[in-house]
Amino acid sequence: MPDKPRIALLGPCYPYRGGNALFMGHLYEKLSVHFQTVLINYKLLYPSLLFPGSSQFDKSHEVITPVPSQRMMSSINPISWYQTAAYLNKEKFDLVAFDWYNPFFGPTLGTIARLLSDHYRGKKLFITENVISHEARLPDKLLTSYALHQADSFLTLSDKVVEQLQPWLGQKPVYRSELPVYDCYDLSSSESSSALIAETGLQPDQDEILLFFGYIRAYKGLDLLIEAMPAILQQRPKAKLLVVGESYEDIKQYEGQVEKLGLKGKVVIVHRFVPNEEVGPYFRASKLVVLPYRSATQSGILNIAYGFGKPVVVTPVGGLGEFVSPGETGLIADAATPEAITRAVLHFFDISSKTDFTGAIRRRVEQNGFGRIHEVFTKILKSEF
Repeated sequence: MPDKPRIALLGPCYPYRGGNALFMGHLYEKLSVHFQTVLINYKLLYPSLLFPGSSQFDKSHEVITPVPSQRMMSSINPISWYQTAAYLNKEKFDLVAFDWYNPFFGPTLGTIARLLSDHYRGKKLFITENVISHEARLPDKLLTSYALHQADSFLTLSDKVVEQLQPWLGQKPVYRSELPVYDCYDLSSSESSSALIAETGLQPDQDEILLFFGYIRAYKGLDLLIEAMPAILQQRPKAKLLVVGESYEDIKQYEGQVEKLGLKGKVVIVHRFVPNEEVGPYFRASKLVVLPYRSATQSGILNIAYGFGKPVVVTPVGGLGEFVSPGETGLIADAATPEAITRAVLHFFDISSKTDFTGAIRRRVEQNGFGRIHEVFTKILKSEF
């Protein structure tokens, strides 16, 4: 029986936290069933001075994807880039896949790819979760260009990313998959779930809870959703907005907006990073998950919502709409504005009693393309050699 093809994955995973690490953990688990897979992790992801959150590390008691990895790369130490390239050149993998999502890693990944030997000609795949940051500046564009010019092929997770890749494509092949559905967070007992929700003062059996979940950044449009709440409340007086996540902006601007609009008690903000075992209670308590983003490619939050069978309202930006079947798994607002978000949320409540959102989401989950990711990699391996 021939040996399985050997694949090296380069990107963050446990002990780092966040959606990129979660994705790489899931990808490793899927690929390692079919290929000899090695995951090369960062020994330093972001310098602490540049990281806006409380910690880069997953401090959850329940670890979701504790996959094995070699912590070899440092984002700020060029010596580690040469060491990583030397390791790859020695091992002669059949494919090297770089996880690309932020221009900050352009020097790291671009240099490693550039230093690879002729053995890797045609064998450098860039998995483009996101092409360029949501708040891109000229240096971001230069760093992105440096790295992506080293790629021989691309794997994208939304059609929007294919569009963004056009400046670097040329004749290079592009393959498609999508983020996995994250149905891995149902970790807490009913007793601990009830206690956690009780701390918010909300009552899921009485309140119509809208959930905004995840890192709070300007492009995610939380201010738009808060601005929409007075109009939503006029027609749905039982509606409450539950905001859960660590803010990378000054949280006081959102608290001030809540106070200015007279929404005290109607908007509850849980301002902290939520460990894995505490994710489930917030989703189970909600009736609707709202993603009021100003820009996006795809969103792990949407796939967590689907993992709990929860419908979503998204704005028509980036690739978000690609993953929503309107009137079945959720709704797509007409625009990224408070008025459009209001209309979509109210329409959801109008049709929720006669729409089987749960059944449609279950069918959507069953069709999720990530389950066939190994077939995509088999195709990549065959096409490159």
